[in-house]
Amino acid sequence: MSSERLLIERADGIVTVTLNRPRRKNAVPSDMWDELAETFREIAVRRDDRVVIVTGAEGDFCSGADLAGDGNEPPEHLDQHQLSAMRRVGAACVALAEMPKPTIAKVSGVAVGAGLNMALACDLVVADRTARFAEIFAKRGLSIDFGGSWFLPRRIGLHRAKELALFADLIDADEADRIGLVNRVVDNDQLDTFVADWAARLAAGPPIALAQTKRLLNESFESTLQRSLENEGSAQTVNFATADTAEAVRAFVEKRTPEFKGR
Repeated sequence: MSSERLLIERADGIVTVTLNRPRRKNAVPSDMWDELAETFREIAVRRDDRVVIVTGAEGDFCSGADLAGDGNEPPEHLDQHQLSAMRRVGAACVALAEMPKPTIAKVSGVAVGAGLNMALACDLVVADRTARFAEIFAKRGLSIDFGGSWFLPRRIGLHRAKELALFADLIDADEADRIGLVNRVVDNDQLDTFVADWAARLAAGPPIALAQTKRLLNESFESTLQRSLENEGSAQTVNFATADTAEAVRAFVEKRTPEFKGR
């Protein structure tokens, strides 16, 4: 699935998806949303892919949608109705957000507009001190997209979400950390090491159990306590039937680290 503008690297169960348009601060042209959606869907069904890191090339995460384009879009994309174009954006968002594997956004430089919301669609967001964030849409005469209306208030609360979205101000990494927009802010030279450590820890975890925990948490805002308890019971019943849970019990008794296979 790798291309010049979307790099896919695999190592030890960790898939790194790199937006690779550094001259445009990794902005996404209209015909690249399909590529992103297809990439995330493919990763979702690959047994050997355990964790996904989403990042950008050469010091920036993503400056959002490339409204100017790069001159290479196919005619059907240039002529499409705007609602059709936005459904392509939405499909990429859903493919990332519904990924059953843990996802980490590794953020340097700008993460604005759809780029910010792409980071928020990941389960975890780690930024270095160069990171800058903005729901830039209002300054472009636009309203929020790529799921920002759903992700942002769940991350930082409704009133802070309105502040970021309505004023469209740029905030730095420390402010993003203070309001809970990111999970961690680390020194610039520690970003790769920190994210690699988190990814390795997740890749060594039990894939079936982690996928179910992720789903349970994602559904919690639309669920009652009773329904959540029932869903937890169903998930735990599946876990107890897996080879991974049996392996975890053996490893505990034998005082060793379990080796999870996702079975």
